Amino acid sequence: MLINIPRWQNIGGLLVAVLFAAMIALGLSHPSPADDSPASKISGFSPYVTKDGAITRPTDYRETFLHLGTYAVATKPDKPLDEMHVVYARPEDVRAYRRDGKFPDGATLVKEVTRVGSDKLTTGQSHWATDIKLWFVMIKDAKGRFPGNDLWGDGWGWALFMGKEPARNVATDYSTDCRTCHVPAKKDDWVYIRGYPVLKN
Repeated sequence: MLINIPRWQNIGGLLVAVLFAAMIALGLSHPSPADDSPASKISGFSPYVTKDGAITRPTDYRETFLHLGTYAVATKPDKPLDEMHVVYARPEDVRAYRRDGKFPDGATLVKEVTRVGSDKLTTGQSHWATDIKLWFVMIKDAKGRFPGNDLWGDGWGWALFMGKEPARNVATDYSTDCRTCHVPAKKDDWVYIRGYPVLKN
């Protein structure tokens, strides 16, 4: 049995379908902002810091940052090397340091700490970085923006991300979780610049 549907009803159904498809497309191209969306950031300061001072880990640092230097570390006295500390900074922060002799407001440093591979090769006993144990992130805050936040102080924001949980800052108090390792570098604004020859003019 054939049912005749008036022409205007066909057109109406087509318009509804087109509008529905447009709404879906609009929703996909403009997703709801996440906690780390640009709207949650402090304008003009850092893309890695939210308005409440939470620090996110730069995920593209190997592609967009410059390699500052690498420390080979033996974490236990009289034991073999067991960590590599590989440090990166944004190109604009390196240029500013070369020009001014200090890191600018918003400067971002990323240190990846890796385990170490070792073997006697034709060039001698060799060591190299293997899998990542953790990341350490410092963001320069020259204005003291977060006086009530325990992850900010001494001119920096401090964050620690573990290799098995790279999206969560596990540090809770910079003075005990982060700064203690930087005391020997206090005179250099808490940064071990002695190992970063790229900062020299």
